[in-house]
Amino acid sequence: CTAVAIEGETTLKELQWPKAFTPGTTDAAVIPNRQGMLLPKDWPHELTFNLSTHGQLYMPWWGHQHGDAAAMVILETPDDATLRIEHPANGPTQLQVRWLHQLGHWGYPRRARLVFFEAGDYVTLAKRYRRHSIETGLFVSLDEKIARQPQVGQMIGAPVIGPDISVTVQPESSYYGKVPEKLTRFEERAEQVRALAARGVERAHILVKGWGVRGYDNLHPDFLPPSPEAGGWEGMRALSDACREVGFQFAIHDNYRDYYHDAPSFKKQYAVQHENGDVWSYGQWYGGMQCDLCASQAPGLFRRNLLALEQGGVRMDGVYLDVFAIIAPEECYHPDHPMTRRQCMAYRAECFNLARTRAGVISSEEPSDWAVPHIDWVDHVHIAEADGQPAGIPIPLFSLVYHDAMLVPWHTSNEPSAGGFVPKGDAPFLHAALNAGLPWMSLIPDDDALERAQTLCDLHRRVGRLEMTRHEFLDAGHRRQRTTFADGTTVTVDFEGGGLEIRRQP
Repeated sequence: CTAVAIEGETTLKELQWPKAFTPGTTDAAVIPNRQGMLLPKDWPHELTFNLSTHGQLYMPWWGHQHGDAAAMVILETPDDATLRIEHPANGPTQLQVRWLHQLGHWGYPRRARLVFFEAGDYVTLAKRYRRHSIETGLFVSLDEKIARQPQVGQMIGAPVIGPDISVTVQPESSYYGKVPEKLTRFEERAEQVRALAARGVERAHILVKGWGVRGYDNLHPDFLPPSPEAGGWEGMRALSDACREVGFQFAIHDNYRDYYHDAPSFKKQYAVQHENGDVWSYGQWYGGMQCDLCASQAPGLFRRNLLALEQGGVRMDGVYLDVFAIIAPEECYHPDHPMTRRQCMAYRAECFNLARTRAGVISSEEPSDWAVPHIDWVDHVHIAEADGQPAGIPIPLFSLVYHDAMLVPWHTSNEPSAGGFVPKGDAPFLHAALNAGLPWMSLIPDDDALERAQTLCDLHRRVGRLEMTRHEFLDAGHRRQRTTFADGTTVTVDFEGGGLEIRRQP
């Protein structure tokens, strides 16, 4: 389906077409909202979402199951689109694409492809999109990423560790008075790195957070020098060197979207300007009042800061660029730096590619598939929620498409979750195992946590670079599930009873 608009005195701002499948005529919707969800037509809870095709919708497609048959919609031009989900309590479900304008005009033809299967389910749909991703160049396998940057290979089967250095919260922040401030010196973290290696951990990826002059999420993009209270340049160099001594990777957490009013280089004209001329200011994060930096400014600022770190003698094996892969691409209407959503992604990709050439392993917060060619790992995948409960039945759509193209660490607690990244009541460790992910781990893990991390590392070394070929439910309540990988390895979990079975083919 292709939509073309010839604009004259009237411009087209939004188009809802092709028409949605008639509500109630299919058994369930298949939606890659975050990690993925199966939404039965009679789901008892009301759900209403507007999902950006390069944000909460990790992949720009959706589909339906009906009896033994299935169908899907793939957006072939997804840059300026959203998916509207409307599901009243007990259904039915309506899914409608909303094509958006580009800087006030239609801009270019929009294409959607409808694909039908006489026999198929959500796995069939995921594998059809995987084929699309491979054919269009979005899919870049971990093997390819390791070939272009061998440091990625050192993360296979290695825990990811994210120690904080400094946390300060400004009075204008929504977290003020709710989050304790803290400071850990670089040299103390260096000793913890050595102690962890002495416990038998041979490889790890150390992502240092809050290392800047005023700590985590403060003063971006002007966070240099490293925290003087934590040991300054000398201390940060010592931590980097300690990681290298024991065979660990040293990476830094960074951000080029949050644009703080008290940053020395702050100038409001470089913030995102919206269509009505507004520049939004808000005080959500630790650093207090901020705007959103126009992505057109990010590559130059990032290059400036990378050079300063290199001149300061800090050797890095990777950079984490916060929110770039998950926050929906933005338009900017400032006359000096207008920017389309596609250009926004290109500027973010320029930062990712710069980091690869100057540092090593590249990561961001959550995965939108436009970023898959550019990054190696993400902080987490999120299982979609609504009002603290799963939005539908969770299914691993992103893993079925991209398991062998993206490294994903998971939290590894064996206790029931209070909600967040995994559904309330589920043990995060079981989700980690089901998806054969890497473990998030503390620098000072207890013996049980270290053992669970080792279980995941062993599994990841075996199947981390292999396709997830199948996911299936083993009971009517969807609590027993199994995944299968390309070598025949299966992982079976029981979220109700806490069971885990990993069966390896000889």
